[in-house]
Amino acid sequence: MSISGTDELHEARFWKKEGDRAACYLCPQHCKIAEGKVGICGVRQNVGGKLFSLIYGRASAVHVDPMEKKPLFHFKPGQPILSLGSVGCNLRCLHCQNFDISQARVKDFDLSHVSPEEVSHMTLANSCHAVAFTYNEPTIWHEFTFDACKVAKEHDIATVYVTNGFMEEEPLREIAPFLDAMNIDVKGFKEGFYHEVCKARLEPVLKTSALAYRLGVHIELTYLIIPKKNDSEEEMRDFCKWVSSDLSSKVPVHFTRFHPDYMMNDVPATPLKTMQLAHRIATEEGLMFPYLGNIGGDDGENTYCPKCNTLVIRRYGFAVETLALKEGRCAKCGQELNIVP
Repeated sequence: MSISGTDELHEARFWKKEGDRAACYLCPQHCKIAEGKVGICGVRQNVGGKLFSLIYGRASAVHVDPMEKKPLFHFKPGQPILSLGSVGCNLRCLHCQNFDISQARVKDFDLSHVSPEEVSHMTLANSCHAVAFTYNEPTIWHEFTFDACKVAKEHDIATVYVTNGFMEEEPLREIAPFLDAMNIDVKGFKEGFYHEVCKARLEPVLKTSALAYRLGVHIELTYLIIPKKNDSEEEMRDFCKWVSSDLSSKVPVHFTRFHPDYMMNDVPATPLKTMQLAHRIATEEGLMFPYLGNIGGDDGENTYCPKCNTLVIRRYGFAVETLALKEGRCAKCGQELNIVP
């Protein structure tokens, strides 16, 4: 890969020199990168024996989205959020819906340049009070997202990661004080699935989720249900048990319906009965806030009070109607709902 100029280089963090290679320890891939080469993510390159980020401040997309699109249902519901993405990913998911940027290389895009300060300025200029790093994996953008999040907190702007959770502990601990919320995509609950479909491992994702929760970051989880891949009753039940035992029964879980995409076009969409099964299992295992996504017009995206069953927030698509919410609690019975207003 050629570099167009020194302005494209920003020294990476979380790496060390091992022989003639730059060993990256930002994520559990632990790429050992030879001179002139990049890691699995495609955006961290060994140049002259040092590791550099090729995407510091380089955005492929900047949009204002509904918070619910992240999806975050219990974090500032109904509010707009400025969303930024770059290119690259540290996973190789066969079903990726953003493969055009996640599997792209820097040279494939005319990326916009943005500074950490400009992120905050754009957020406020678009009447938003929150910013999300999303569309592609934000972990591999760490040097920039860390700087941008620090500046955002100076402007009282909330910060969000939409992430696959495949990151190491040290970078997570570094950014956590400046990160308000994360939607973590737990793509399945078996190591075999992660190895076959994502070219990664499950255990680091579970560790990230548990650590983020302990560090006080608001987390919500997404589990995309893929027919014949991760949709067995046993696997979904084990996942729900883990959420309840290792995290909290109050953590919102978004079960989403699979639609054929990328290298899994031969896999059918998830049957509605499987989606309903997931919701039933989650309820049986004590999860208070299970949701069903990618269905359309279904009651599964509404928030109900787990104590008195009052409809607290009604959702249709990205339209949000708050009906019985008062300072993060059910307005009828006072039940705490793990909602950040």
